[in-house]
Amino acid sequence: MANPAVDYAAVFQALPGAAALVTPQLIFADANAEFVRLRGLPREQVIGRFLPEDNTENQSAEPLLLRVLASLRRAAATGQRSDVALQRFDIEDPDQPGVWHERYFNVSNIPVFGADGRVTLLLHRLEDVTELIRAREVALTLQEAMLPAPRPVGRHPAAVRYRPAAEALNVAGDWYDLIDLPGDRIAVAVGDVVGHGLPAACVMGQLRSALTAASLVPEGPARALEVLGQYARTVDGAENTTVATAFIDWESDTITYSSAGHPPPALLRPDGTVEFLDRATDPPLAARPQHGPRTQAVAAFREDSVLVLYTDGLIERRGEDIDTGLARLADSLARHRADDPEALADAVLTDLLPPGDATDDTALVIVRL
Repeated sequence: MANPAVDYAAVFQALPGAAALVTPQLIFADANAEFVRLRGLPREQVIGRFLPEDNTENQSAEPLLLRVLASLRRAAATGQRSDVALQRFDIEDPDQPGVWHERYFNVSNIPVFGADGRVTLLLHRLEDVTELIRAREVALTLQEAMLPAPRPVGRHPAAVRYRPAAEALNVAGDWYDLIDLPGDRIAVAVGDVVGHGLPAACVMGQLRSALTAASLVPEGPARALEVLGQYARTVDGAENTTVATAFIDWESDTITYSSAGHPPPALLRPDGTVEFLDRATDPPLAARPQHGPRTQAVAAFREDSVLVLYTDGLIERRGEDIDTGLARLADSLARHRADDPEALADAVLTDLLPPGDATDDTALVIVRL
């Protein structure tokens, strides 16, 4: 039983978010102060208004209004909550008539039941996520600025892709790089910083730049990761970063590679067989109590083979063994082995990351050998 000492009407008006009560016939029965403020109308012009007539002066609101109406009707008919996620709705500036500001909202419609068990009202709630979207855009811009633009590497065709997670509004610390080396050689690297958001993106930028410089030393990928590991110990948030790097040498037709706790690069051979390069794997960066040397291994390749480096978002799924993801990747590579790198990259992402299904960021590099 409700406590008679609580003034629920006052509580409703004081809610920090925008909320309104709507009848099953889509008439506004009540609205709190924040909802009225967002509407930019006197309260008496909101209450009793037929919701389909709402926002008629705002052309950008029409698609949103149609989705909201469908959601409200669904909640009224089923008696279950109905959400309309991440919708754009422009708000007119109260101090500058005719000036509209871009805003983003999550919309929730929650049924309220009467004593007879029937839906008597719908709690219509707007969650303003504009600042969160703007922060994400800033983070994505920063991350894109720190990743190298797609470009030819030497005379060898390559493709790169970065796919953000579908579930989160945050960016992550995945990166890729392709580095020209003396002679007919290049270095290819992918890495994954633990965490999300601007802190992870900033760490990613520092580590990517450091690895680019370290890869120019002549000793090879293991030494480059040793140098990167030493540097990672001086960067907050860099511990447990995973990295895989491979030096491709077309004069000797070999790949020299080393991994710091990262999923193994895949070598697709012309006959469709796939070898995962997993003979030189050490712990992630700064994961050991003491800094130590790292291992590297060499794999030979034939002309028209393909080298693929990627981050774990491409292959890992919750509740699934990693070998299942690796097998899925090998199957996709084999089926599309005749494609050029750009088409192959698109095909792999389509096969392994259906739209809206990515639960982690993914970086992908494909080089035709």
